[in-house]
Order: sequence, then structure tokens, then C-alpha cells
Amino acid sequence: MAVPGSFRRQPASRGLVSHCTHHHIVVFLLTFFSYSLLHASRKTFSNVKVSISSQWTPPCLNSTAPELRPYELWNSSHLFPNPEEATLFLGTLDTIFLFSYAVGLFVSGIVGDRLNLRWVLSFGMCSSALVVFSFGTLTEWLHFYNKWFYCCLWVVNGLLQSTGWPCVVAVMGNWFGKAGRGFVFGLWSACASVGNILGAFLASCVLKYGYEYAFLVTASVQFAGGVVVFFGLLTSPKEVGLPELGADEDEVSVEEDANRPLMGSDDVDDDDRNYSIQATDNDNQPKAIGFFQACCLPGVVLYSLAYACLKLVNYSFFFWLPFYLSNNFGWKEAEADQLSIWYDVGGIIGGTIQGLISDVLQKRAPVLAVSLLFAVGSLFGYSRSPNSKPINALIMAITGFFIGGPSNMISSAISADLGRQDLVKGSSEALATVTGIVDGTGSIGAAVGQYLVSLIQENLRWMWVFYFFILMTSSTILFISPLIVREIRLLLHERRLRMLAQ
Repeated sequence: MAVPGSFRRQPASRGLVSHCTHHHIVVFLLTFFSYSLLHASRKTFSNVKVSISSQWTPPCLNSTAPELRPYELWNSSHLFPNPEEATLFLGTLDTIFLFSYAVGLFVSGIVGDRLNLRWVLSFGMCSSALVVFSFGTLTEWLHFYNKWFYCCLWVVNGLLQSTGWPCVVAVMGNWFGKAGRGFVFGLWSACASVGNILGAFLASCVLKYGYEYAFLVTASVQFAGGVVVFFGLLTSPKEVGLPELGADEDEVSVEEDANRPLMGSDDVDDDDRNYSIQATDNDNQPKAIGFFQACCLPGVVLYSLAYACLKLVNYSFFFWLPFYLSNNFGWKEAEADQLSIWYDVGGIIGGTIQGLISDVLQKRAPVLAVSLLFAVGSLFGYSRSPNSKPINALIMAITGFFIGGPSNMISSAISADLGRQDLVKGSSEALATVTGIVDGTGSIGAAVGQYLVSLIQENLRWMWVFYFFILMTSSTILFISPLIVREIRLLLHERRLRMLAQ
């Protein structure tokens, strides 16, 4: 008996390699490093929190202060009476940034689907670099310290940085189809972790000269990257005369299962599963999907709520890990910055491996569920890590593997799947909008979390912060549980059909 067409599987790598050109490689690298640079500038702030906190508090509370700064400068620049209030304000800045980032994501996704993605991305990178320079370098050079000014700059920075993720995911979605998308996007979504590593490395190298130079270096590199993106990025294959993504897939029936919609119904005809990602009729320009239409797409709301909980945990490690290592174990700030890299290393490996597994299964939710269950155990283990750098780094990498991996998958491959469903055929300019909704909702959760982390740490200490992380990770599993049940049933159904076909 012949195997039904919807259950013939093609190796994910075959369809990917057969359509890969040097343009695909250039797009992969440019989008990868453009978002890496955005993350590097964000990471700088978390890497220098100890130095900033010392600068903003009186000299009597900082034993090394007289050796680093003249007393007059200390006396004129401190903003807070004690380190606790300074730490709380740092958490407030993280919250402000993420709230404005979340609002910007909802807007940037819609704008990205209506304007040239290259222009939007380049503008966001260059403008954000200027704001970061003003926040960390210019204010220090001019000895200008004002809480409201810092807040305003960080609001603007969040809005500008929000242009990055929807644009780069949309560009990648235009160039890479669903065949192999889990692996490609899993590998590509390491851009955030690579950016964290790059930011930590740059900050630790120049921190001895003053925290303002850490902001100067990362802002300069990011601005240069924005210029390169403006002149070098191709947003879609049609710009170089290549066929629209999906045109070739319609002609090859063996690839139909690889191109099935993520959330499509079980009784859809096989011919309908070979949907086109872009409108195939060049005479009819695709219309951008509306915000509420995008929210109503199957799976968007559930994955958005799940990502709100998971991004809270992931970004808490991003913003607070170096500070936690310095504060809890008494390690030097530069050493804590370098050690925090291992969390991102684990996230890179986790995102790539889990994306590949999801390609083989052609289901995302079960892979996420298994990883998040292990994440709960790894969080509990890391909360009890001893005062040993090798052991801490090992558990940190394991934690990053099980938290960073699912976070990367939801924000990249799953967002691309949701934005390329058969339901938006004929109105296919939806990818940046859907990505903005998922990541924007996640950023709202992360924004609330950053203030809660500083509040819990101040009143209940770090152990309760990890209990809070465990609760949020469990909530992530709860939100995607309907999708987990559905996809497991589909896997079992496909397995039964294959057994009958033998």
C-alpha cells in the first residue's frame, strides 16, 4: 500500500540545500549579525550594573570609590543614598526599556509589513546606537546625571530597538521555507546569544577604563552594522530575480508535508497544503494583514502568552545574571561578565538541536514541552549552585540549553510558522506583524518580570527569585498544553497510518 502523500517525509536538509544560493548565505549572515549587535548593546547595560550602581551612590558606601574617582565627582554625581535604591532603579530601567520595547514591537511589526524592511532595520540600528552612546557615554563625559533623563533615553531606546526582531525574522522568512526551518532558525536564532557573548566580551575588555567606554564601543559597532545593512541587505528573493518562496514548492509534491501549515486542520486536502508564502501572481500585490486579524490566527495567542512567561525568565538571566554572580558570590564584575557567557552558549546549542528535532518530528510543541520540563529541574539545581566557578558554569550552560532553546524556537521558527499559515494566503504580508505580536507580548511579560526580580531580591533574596522562575516556566507549559495534546495526537495518528501502509 502506498503511503499517503501527507505522510511522506522528506529530509529537512534536502529541500534546504537544493534551494540555497550565495544570496541566502549573505542574508543569513547579515540578519544574524545585525540582531547580534542590537543584543550586544543591550547586554552592555546588564554587564556594567555594578559599576553604575557604585557611581550612583555615595563614596562612603563604596570602599573602592576614592581610588577610582575624585571625591568631588562622587559627591556631585550620586543619585541614591544606598546601593539598594540604586539596584531598584536599575530594575526600573529594565522594566521601562522592555515596556517601550513591547509597545514598539506591536508597531514595528505592522510598519515592517508596509515599508521596506531594510530601511526600518537600518534606521533602528543607527538611531539606537546614538541613544546608547548618549545614555552611557555622553552623560558620563559631561558629568550629567538625572533619573528622568535616563528614563526618557531608555524609553526611546526600547522603541528603536523594537524594529530589529520583526524585520530580521520577516527577511529570513522570505528567504527560507518551512522545509528545514526548525534547524535553520534554531541555528540563526543564536544571534541573540552571540550578541550577549559579544557584548559581555567587549564590556569586560574596556571596563577597567570606565563603564562609559563599554557603551562607546558597542554603540560604535552597532552604528557601523546599521550602515552595512542599509547598503547590503536583500529583503526578498525577487530583488535579485529569484522566484518567490513557495513557487518551486508548488511544483514538487514530495515536499508537501514539509510545507504544511503549522496550525492547519487535519482534513485539508493535500493540494491545499502546498500553500504559497508570497502571492504567486505578481500583478496582485499582497495586502498586509491587520493587527486583530493576526491575533485571531490559530496558535498566535497561546504562543504569545507562553512566550510572555518564558521571556520573563530568559531576559531575567540576560539582565541580572552578571549582577547576581557578583552580588551573591562576591566575584569581580569582569569575571562575572565572562562567566555569564555560558548561559548563552547553552542557549545556542539548545536552540539548534531542538530546532533540528522539531524538523524531524515536524511538530514544535512536544519538543518545547520536554525541554521546559527539564528547565524546571535545571533552575532548581542552579539556585543551589555552590561557590565554584566551573560547577556554576556547567549548571548555567545546562539551564541555558533548556530555557534559551525553547525561547529561541518560539521567537523565530514558530513565529515564522504562525505568520505563514494557509489562512493568510492572498494576504501573506503577515510575518512581521505576527512576530511583533508574539515578541511584543513576551516583552510585556519580561518587563513586568524585571521589576519583580529586583523587588523579590530586595525583600526575599535570590532563592525566591528562582522559585519565581520555576513558576513562570511551569506556566509556559500550561499555556501551550492544548497545542502539545493536539500535536501528540497527530504524531500518533501519523504513526498508525504508516503502520497500516506497510
